[in-house]
Amino acid sequence: MARLKSEEKRNAILAAAAQAVAERGVGAPTSLIAKLAGVAEGSIFTYFADKDLLLNEVYLTAKSNLRETMVDGYPSRAPIIERFEHVWDRYLDWGLGQPALRSAMAQLMVSERITPATRIEGERVFGDIADLFEVGIAEGVLRKEQPVGFMAGVIVAVAETTMQFMAKNAANAADYRRAGFEAIWRAIGSGRAVCAPAG
Repeated sequence: MARLKSEEKRNAILAAAAQAVAERGVGAPTSLIAKLAGVAEGSIFTYFADKDLLLNEVYLTAKSNLRETMVDGYPSRAPIIERFEHVWDRYLDWGLGQPALRSAMAQLMVSERITPATRIEGERVFGDIADLFEVGIAEGVLRKEQPVGFMAGVIVAVAETTMQFMAKNAANAADYRRAGFEAIWRAIGSGRAVCAPAG
């Protein structure tokens, strides 16, 4: 008789895989994942055919989780700079609140084990947020001479630095949050828009 699958157990395996990747990279053994999830190692393969499928699911879970944070209150009709600042703030909140998932996603994003189809799906879940760069370039608000991938990379790099300083100095977290946004806007903005007022 086939064993019934449990959504709770599946989610525990995904969370454990994210933690394992955060701690040990994509080479983290399934034995560690099973231990962190509190399941037998063989149970992993009841839910995921192989480790690569598991890693791809962790990637999509991280992307979907981040999307849920970003779309909450997303000002879709606001000026581009305000939409970018919303995304910036929500990304920092998400990253600080879920450091293991953030670290796992960062490692999986550069891993060859994530398939092209998974990467496309990971971007698709963001909807119109994913088009922010193209819209900003078309409206002349962002620098058209810079590749989108480069601009996104700058944002992630500055965000990582910002989160490190926010975590170490909570009293000045708001100042670091704002300074980080101003830094990325100077790097990617065309100069045609002024920064939105603080607060």
